[in-house]
Order: sequence, then C-alpha cells, then structure tokens
Amino acid sequence: MTNMDNDRIVEFPALKDAQGKLDAKRKSLADIFAEAGPDYDMSKVKSVSGDTTAKVAFIGQLNAEIDECKGKVDELLVVARAAGAAKAAEQVESGAQDVPDEPRTKGQRSFGELFMASQAIKGYKPGSGMGPQAQLDIDLHQLLKADFLTSTGWAPETIRTGRVEMFPTRPAPHIVDFIPQTTTTMASVVYMEETTFTNAAVEKAEATAYPEAALALTERSSSVRKVAVFLPVSDEQFEDEPRARAYVENRLPFMLRQRLDSQILNGNGTAPNLLGTANVSGIQTQAKGTDPVPDALYKAMRKIRDDGFAEPSVVFLTPANWEPVRLLRTADGQYIWGHPSMPGPVTIWGVPVVETTAAPSTSAILGDYANFSELAVRRGIDVQVSNSHSDYFVNGKLAVRADVRCALVHYRPKAFAQVTGIS
Repeated sequence: MTNMDNDRIVEFPALKDAQGKLDAKRKSLADIFAEAGPDYDMSKVKSVSGDTTAKVAFIGQLNAEIDECKGKVDELLVVARAAGAAKAAEQVESGAQDVPDEPRTKGQRSFGELFMASQAIKGYKPGSGMGPQAQLDIDLHQLLKADFLTSTGWAPETIRTGRVEMFPTRPAPHIVDFIPQTTTTMASVVYMEETTFTNAAVEKAEATAYPEAALALTERSSSVRKVAVFLPVSDEQFEDEPRARAYVENRLPFMLRQRLDSQILNGNGTAPNLLGTANVSGIQTQAKGTDPVPDALYKAMRKIRDDGFAEPSVVFLTPANWEPVRLLRTADGQYIWGHPSMPGPVTIWGVPVVETTAAPSTSAILGDYANFSELAVRRGIDVQVSNSHSDYFVNGKLAVRADVRCALVHYRPKAFAQVTGIS
C-alpha cells in the first residue's frame, strides 16, 4: 500500500494486500502494452498466448480485474479512514490532540428550499397601487355581424407543452462533486505544512552518537473567494408564472456550480480567483511526448504514487482528449477498450475518468482529490431579491442575485499531476 501519510488513516494487512494486488495487475497490463509497442501490434506480445483476438480479450479481462481491485482498495480505504477518525476522536476525548474541524452538516436543505423560505422572497411586496378598473359593455351581435372567420372570430387556442429546451452548455457531472466539502467560519483556511522532513534514523553501536533529524513546518493559507451572478426579472414574471421561479431556482445555482468547475481546475489564484489545480505550484507534470495517452497517464499516476505518496482518485479530461483512448485499436484493427457495440470503460488503470469541457483543452488533470483537496464553504448559496438596483423600482423589475463564498485548498501539491501535450 502507498503511504498516505495521513494521521486519520489506519493501515492494516488487508489494505496492504489489496493495494499490492492492484499494483501487480497494473504492471502486468503496462508490460503487455510495452511489448505491443506504439502500434499496439499484438503479434509482438509473448507474455500472452493465442491470436490477436485472444490477447485483446485477455487485456479486457485484466482491465476488469484492475477495476475490481481498485474498488476493493477504495472500500478498504473508507474503513481505514473510519478507523483513523475513531482513533482521532479517542485522542480528542483523552486530550491527546485538538478537536478537529466540524464536517459539513448533512441533510442541508436544497437551494430551492432555501430560496423559497428566505425572507428575500417572503418579504417582497410589489407596489400596492392598483390601476383603474373599467368594464366594457360590448354588443356581441354587432361584433359577429361580419363573416365569422378566424380574423373576426376566435383565434385558435394554443397551449405550450411545458417543455423548456435549455441552452447547450456544459452539463453535470460537476467537478465540485468530486471535491470533499467542509465549512469554515473564517476569511481564510490556514493550516500547517511540513516542509522539512529529514529522517536520520540509522543503526548505531553502543555508546555512539545519535544522528540528528530535522523537521520544519510552514504556515499556508487559502483565502475565501466569492462566485456571484445576478438576473433581472420583471414583477409580472414572478407574479403571473409560477414556473418562472422554478426556472430561476434551477439556472442560477447551475451557473455558480459551472463556474466553480472551471475555477477548481483552471483558476489562476489572483484575487478574486480561486487557485485551480493546474496552477498549484509543485504539482507533478508529465509530458505526453510520443507516448499514447494511456501510457502518459500511467506515468503521471506513478509519479503521484512514488513522489506524492498518494493514490489518484479521479482523472479530468475533455471528451475530445478521451476519444483517442476509447478508439485505440491493435495493429490489425481490433478495439482495445471493447467493441463499439459495448459500453466503454469509465476508468483508466482503475482510476475513474470524468469527461468535462472544463478541463484544459491540451492536457489532463488528475490527483488524489479525495484525501488532499478541500472546498471549505464560508457561506453556501445565498439569494437576495431587490428592486433598488438602477431604475428597477420605477420600471417594475427585480434584481435576483446569487452567490457562494468558499476557499479551495490543495494540501499536498505532489498528490496532483497534469499531463501536457494531449491534443
């Protein structure tokens, strides 16, 4: 098992054994691709018997075994983290360590529930002045005296279907869904990073001097940033069409989450931007070069394991960059990742793949987001409604605004990587 270096994970033999089996199967698959060469010529593969069809089938079986082993490792990691948390709780009760930060409260109400229950909506009252009313006494006989045609009679009634076709834009899954979320009451998330670790431990003879080790900590911080949007809405829209409210409730938070996706991967860190993974100083880098995409991704994963001592939890790349992986074929034309009539893999080397246009167009981003990243929410999505903006009061319009305040933290830069030159 790779050393997570996490004081809330308890290592035990079953986890170490499962990680060893996963690493061995990954190496077996890598060795087969190395034998096949850049053209994926199955005739060069000597470690697997049979013709090309048999070898490709073996690759498919091995890939499925990798997925199964990866799932087992993930399950055991959950148990290990739970055991670590229990151990930490015991230490807190005994006074051995400080009380950990509270996790995000479960069962929080949805944005729609908060929006409709907020004082911003309940307290809003349109102008109380009513326009003059009048009753028109029309002689229907005189009206219908002309030929009773559509132009002088009733126009056909047309009722909408109720369907609203949304503008084509990046859909779920959202990248933010793969980032652990906590809460904070501060303007910044401040933590300590061990920046010096010199292990001088060595075997010594009796009565000889002990070697001196070195440890040093550095304070790190990530500032809370705000992502915001507002939408002009007329009084009549909310008063006359109930579905308009539901439409706004859906689209405004969608916009915020979509922007957060981009910031998590690409934010440059200059206020008011978050610092996205691609711009975190010290992350691993791997140039694709002449390697196939699977090989380049594997090398990046190895760097994360060898130097970051972490296990990648997800790979983010664009659909265009996943396409050549899905369409990889052997020298005689057989698809490596399965026939087109069959569902393709959603993993690479056992690590889940998320296709998203939020990823950089020429690179892939991956890392152990599950253990070494955090989205600390200072304030969840907040919605306010007002007619005091500009000339909205005299024009009968509302300004509906929504925002969220949060900080993004990458605790261990070497637990993340970027594969460049993919396109």
